Amino acid sequence: MATVCRVTLVTGAAQGLGRCISLRFADDGFAVAVNDVPARAEALATLVAEIEAKGRTSSVHVADVAQEVEVRAMVAAVVARHGGLDVVRLVPAEEWDRVMTTNARGTFLCYKYAAMQMIQQGHSGSIMIIGASSICREARLLTVEGMLLQGPYSASKFAIRGLTQAAALEFGPHGIRVNAYAPGAIDTPMREPALYISQ
Repeated sequence: MATVCRVTLVTGAAQGLGRCISLRFADDGFAVAVNDVPARAEALATLVAEIEAKGRTSSVHVADVAQEVEVRAMVAAVVARHGGLDVVRLVPAEEWDRVMTTNARGTFLCYKYAAMQMIQQGHSGSIMIIGASSICREARLLTVEGMLLQGPYSASKFAIRGLTQAAALEFGPHGIRVNAYAPGAIDTPMREPALYISQ
């Protein structure tokens, strides 16, 4: 029975970490489709030659990954060239935008206008802003964890952590403390779809 070669698509592959990851996938037996912006097309071609020298198939896919139309076309081109795709998890852009807008942008706006009001009204002693992060952003045993099937949610909660740390530095001189709590999973209706998926 013939061995089926798995296919990976590596974005930002022309240089740095993306290039190293592409070569490692090739060493591990993958067919490697590589992507980057048009200005790095020549570097991608060089990378493809290096991957092919390892005895693996490879292909160049120039696209701006921030543009949905280009990403859709890129994935289709990878499948047309290699017959499938095995190492990319896709999330609808609308879902990404919805979650990031609510969690990350919403928290930013609340921090911003709360701090403006607190600074304007003045105060004696310390006052506080508290954001809602999540266990999905916590570091455990020296590894950083996300949540299965919850990429946008995990990313948004990581964003809140970074925003909170920056806001604490920015608002601290005004006597405003900024913290975030990180609860674990709570049995609410919002959690039911994730429970269903995991069973």
